[in-house]
Amino acid sequence: MIRPAIVADSGPLISLAIIEQLDLLRQLYQRVLVPPAVWHEVTVKGLGMPGAQAVAQLSWLEIRKPEPQVLQPLSILVDPGEAEAIALAQTITDSIVLLDDSQARRVAERFHIPRIGTLGILRKAKKHGLIIAIRPYIEYLRANNIYMANNLVEAVLQDVGE
Repeated sequence: MIRPAIVADSGPLISLAIIEQLDLLRQLYQRVLVPPAVWHEVTVKGLGMPGAQAVAQLSWLEIRKPEPQVLQPLSILVDPGEAEAIALAQTITDSIVLLDDSQARRVAERFHIPRIGTLGILRKAKKHGLIIAIRPYIEYLRANNIYMANNLVEAVLQDVGE
């Protein structure tokens, strides 16, 4: 099932920008949302860094603020961008949150929020015929100092027959 909306955190946005695959989000989801803290982290604080310009130029990205009462309890558990992304996903019907950080993923799980990571997006894209292979992207991300757990990488590659 393709969910109507995905709420992205900064890490996955940067990773997808590095491999020039941000458009996969638009191809897999009807709406792609980012909270203000994520937008600021990637495009303002990250100015000149990988992904900043690519993300700033996305016309289809929606910047949306989470509700303060939903955000508050999350703010003590994870960083501001992750907290806003989780809070926003919590209030948008049928959405999924895009997170790579393991602590943030555990928090989303605790709040019963569906989640996916960069590898999950690549896996889904391959299964939908949007990309031919995942391995080259993984190798490129690792060459650019993006950490991915070996067991997770191997499980995804095995699942897609690579």
